[in-house]
Amino acid sequence: MLKLRVRSITYEAEGILSYELVDPSGRELPRFDAGAHIDVQIPGGLSRRYSLCNPPGDTGCYRIAVLNAPGGRGGSRAMHEKVNAGDWIEVSEPHNFFPLTADARHTVLLAGGIGITPILAMMEALEAQGRSWELHYCTRDASRTAFRRRFAGPGADPRVTIHHDEGDPSKGLDIVSLLSRHEEGKHLYFCGPAGFMSAVRAATAHWPCEAVHFEYFGAEPPKAAVAGEDAHASELHLLRSDRIVPIEAAETILEALRAAGVECESSCEAGVCGACKTAYSAGTPEHNDYVLGDEERSSYVLVCCARVSEGPLVLEL
Repeated sequence: MLKLRVRSITYEAEGILSYELVDPSGRELPRFDAGAHIDVQIPGGLSRRYSLCNPPGDTGCYRIAVLNAPGGRGGSRAMHEKVNAGDWIEVSEPHNFFPLTADARHTVLLAGGIGITPILAMMEALEAQGRSWELHYCTRDASRTAFRRRFAGPGADPRVTIHHDEGDPSKGLDIVSLLSRHEEGKHLYFCGPAGFMSAVRAATAHWPCEAVHFEYFGAEPPKAAVAGEDAHASELHLLRSDRIVPIEAAETILEALRAAGVECESSCEAGVCGACKTAYSAGTPEHNDYVLGDEERSSYVLVCCARVSEGPLVLEL
């Protein structure tokens, strides 16, 4: 963990504050790529993940933005009410489960509300690399548009379009029309609240899985599916540790591993972040994630939400 100081807190929009975190000795921070996040230890014993929204390569600070979400789990409220400029705060080194694809001919960036944070870093990275991109940023109104100073004024980038719906989705961006056609080499990255995510996923159902990239942010992720008819009691074979772990039909792989005392990295536990992505070499998992494409599913599984369809399942653990 890194122990950093909160150098400044900035009002970005209604209910949204950004926090600039620096090493107190002035040392450079570990580098990160667009789409990366850090895990922040919040007063009260909470830990929350926040995307880095400053330009990749900026190792002088980490910048995150936090929406004070009513009805949330308390992390955002604690950040807004208990964290002040000058405070010390512990964070993890950057992790990235939402990276940019290097070979995209054109990139469409789509953000809803606070979901602009990882998208903003992607915009900076694509621009620095001289690559083709466009950004559509959907918010309720100007007062709820974070970082709007970056997008307004005489020097506003014509590739950025801000859409306000005034609380009526029919008045905002026509997502279906925007995403009606997929062209070879075009990739989409999107992030935002649950309703926005569902609408974009539905509008891209005809797109190739490998061209659609997303991260749930600023809202509770969907829960992992209950066990399907194909799930069966079986065994997990752990190659590296040479262990056999039993698994019941109703158990996720992660639950079975934990019951056996096997440590495995995880975060969202809903199949939306990719933190628990694990290679397997035999058996058939029941995939319940929202991240892996068809090709990846032939050799990887997100253990937090997957079960065993045909076993034994051989894991690289």
